[in-house]
Parts: sequence; structure tokens; C-alpha cells
Amino acid sequence: MPSKMIGITLGDPSGIGPEIIATTLVQLDTPTMERLHLFADACVVDRAFAQIGEVRPPHLVMTDLGALTVGDVPLGEPTAAGAAAQVAYLDAAMEVANDGRIHGLVTAPISKQQIASVGFGFPGHTEYLAARLGAERVAMMFVGPKLTVVLATIHIPLAAVPESLTRQAIIDATELAVMTMRERLGVARPRVGIVGLNPHAGEAGILGREEIETISPAVDDCRERMAALADISGPIVPDAAFRQALEGDYDVLVAMYHDQGLIPIKVVDFENSVNCTVGLPIVRTSPDHGVAYDIAGQNRARADSFGAALRLAIRMVDNASE
Repeated sequence: MPSKMIGITLGDPSGIGPEIIATTLVQLDTPTMERLHLFADACVVDRAFAQIGEVRPPHLVMTDLGALTVGDVPLGEPTAAGAAAQVAYLDAAMEVANDGRIHGLVTAPISKQQIASVGFGFPGHTEYLAARLGAERVAMMFVGPKLTVVLATIHIPLAAVPESLTRQAIIDATELAVMTMRERLGVARPRVGIVGLNPHAGEAGILGREEIETISPAVDDCRERMAALADISGPIVPDAAFRQALEGDYDVLVAMYHDQGLIPIKVVDFENSVNCTVGLPIVRTSPDHGVAYDIAGQNRARADSFGAALRLAIRMVDNASE
């Protein structure tokens, strides 16, 4: 049976995406290289390989959009042409994904500010991919060697979290976490910790009622729905939950909002943590960092997180095919 293909989108051509992709690809063996499909502009890709003293591998499958010259996208300088290209790479990948020709996608960093300037109507990759791939519910999951965290709410202002944090949002995030751990990451019965929102998990309502009115009922619902699939605990005091996970008490935590989950991940697993969009019909991963215009083209960007994202995408795709 042929190996399932993994797509890669170039991200911002003026950022570090091209060079971290090039740095990762030159380390791969031929069978792995032949599983990849890069969506990019060839001139930008070749510039990145030249920057690291290499040439583009002959076995790499690439869709060359042919819309740019290197002069259109100087390194470290965002441009309107580069913003449009970021969207075009994603659109091209979605056509191939919807045709069933790729089963996973690794996305290099985009600039949300830049793509918004050319009419990209989504807060980020997560919402775009859900819309283009027809996923009714998705969640952001971060997988690292030490912590795995899924978010109940994603790209919203902190002030909007209490209103957006519904019982159903917590149930959806937990169900997607359990499904992914079982079907993609090989954990037969995951131990799930659902984190509280307020200090001391609300201190019995003294420091907030979300735990009483929303989170605890969601935990009860999750236990009932997933009794045969997972061990679910919560609401856990937030300032203890991540330490407990690091000590091995939980396989995955469900965090209530973006920074609650992301700050611990970036403290302990920054170079090797991977962002996954769970709930899509294909695997999607990405490095856990941005476009880094300030170091683009200087051979200072580390490719560890992108390499981890690619390895995880391959592992998750292959686990699903067993």
C-alpha cells in the first residue's frame, strides 16, 4: 500500500518558514521525501536552499504557484505580494486535500496581520481549515515531549472567555482530545484533566462561579459520555494542573483559554512542541512559533519545531491507517 502523502505550505515567504522547511528537508531520507507535497513558489524555495548551502531535493513533489519573484518578497520585510501568496499556498493545498491526495498538512508560519490586509477572513489557520475542509468542530491541541494540552476556547480576547466558555465547548474539546489520543497518538485509555478557569478553581464560588455553573457540569457530562474510553478529572486547580501533568498524572489537559494552555507549553516544550488542529478530516500540524521577520535570512532560525511538526504529522497519519 503506498504511503499516505503529507502536504507542506510555505507560510510567509518573507519570514523564516522557507528556511526552516529547507533545513528540515535536507535531513530526510528519500522514502520520507517522496511522501511530501510542497505548496510554494519555486523561486522562494530555491532561495531558501541556497541560503543554507543546499539545492532543492530532486524527489520533492512541489506545486509551484509561480506568482512571485524573489524581489517581490525580500527577507524580513512583509509585503502585499507575500501576504497574497500565503493565502494562495493554503488554497492550493485545500484543493488537493479535498481531492483526497494528501492526508496530512504541515503549515509553516503565516502573518495574521499581513493576510488580514488582503482580505483573509479568518483569525488564523484553525478557523480557515475548518471552513475549507467542512469540519463542524475543531480544537487546537499542543503536543510536546512533556505536556499535551487542548484548548476549550481559542483566538478570542481574554475578556470574552467567560461568555464563550460553554459546557458544549468543554465537552467538544474533551471529546476531540480523547479521540486524538486514542486514534492518532496511540494512548488506549487517556487520562484527561479538565482545568478550572479561576484561581483555586473558583474556591467553591468565592473566586468565580464558572466552575460550579459550567465546568463541573461539563466534566460530569464527559465522564458519562466517555466512561469506556478515558479517565476524566476536574475541574483541576489551574496552578497545580500543569505541574501534575509534568509529573505524569495526566496524558492531556483541557485548558479553558489560549494563554492558560500556551504559557506552560512554551516554557517547558518551546522548541519541540507542535500545534495540531484536531477534528479535521486530515491531520494538521504546525510549529509553535511565528514568522520571525527579525531573523529571517540570517541562518539563525531553529528548525526543531518544524521538524517535530513534520514527524508528528507522519506519525498521526500512519497511526490512523493501521
